[in-house]
Amino acid sequence: MLAKSQTRKPWVKVAGAAMLVVSVFALQRVANSTEGATRIPPPAQDEHVGATHAETAVFAGGCFWGVQGVFQHVRGVTQVVSGYTGGAATTAHYEIVSEGDTGHAESVQVTFDPAQITYGRLLQVFFSVAHNPTELNYQGPDHGTQYRSAIFPVNAEQRTVAKAYIAQLDASHAFHDKIVTRVEDFKGFYPAENYHQNYLTLHPDSGYIAINDLPKIDYLKQMFPDLYRDKAVLVAGMSK
Repeated sequence: MLAKSQTRKPWVKVAGAAMLVVSVFALQRVANSTEGATRIPPPAQDEHVGATHAETAVFAGGCFWGVQGVFQHVRGVTQVVSGYTGGAATTAHYEIVSEGDTGHAESVQVTFDPAQITYGRLLQVFFSVAHNPTELNYQGPDHGTQYRSAIFPVNAEQRTVAKAYIAQLDASHAFHDKIVTRVEDFKGFYPAENYHQNYLTLHPDSGYIAINDLPKIDYLKQMFPDLYRDKAVLVAGMSK
């Protein structure tokens, strides 16, 4: 099975010394594009932190490589898995999801300790750094409903916090355009194929990663120094 960059992103096949040029171009391109990060306030309404030290959140914001990579560098997060959400278990396979008609979105399941980082703060990272919430059914070069911006609350409190935060950000005009992020029913999360896990960390020299995703890690470090950790928490058992 071929990796994503080998199937539908042939333009990223750059080798040797040319990769350095691509990486420099990537940083310049993202810095001047709508894919750059946006500073936004934290949510006015957040979850009530109880005694539990393990909670999950599911987000979709374009290609899961970059979204996973961002949350793997957030303090308080204990695991981030790339996968598919929104459709049936029988269609939760990359080749099928890529057709765009399964109902699935490329997504990530974030396991976190709410005593260290709240659901609301994860939403702040999601909206400001991990993706652009004003792009409908696409992120950067990736187009299709499988790349939509969506939140899949796993309980009623998460749904309330997510909807309130979207309303807050729209009311304050935090973004130039209206947020198109959908708050959808959670129907189950299905982990993606092994070769998709930890992709950003394992393939930092990929042209696609350099252009679209590595700048997000820098934005996280710059905008959330209190949340950023240098060493990514990885899905165990994955290697190049």
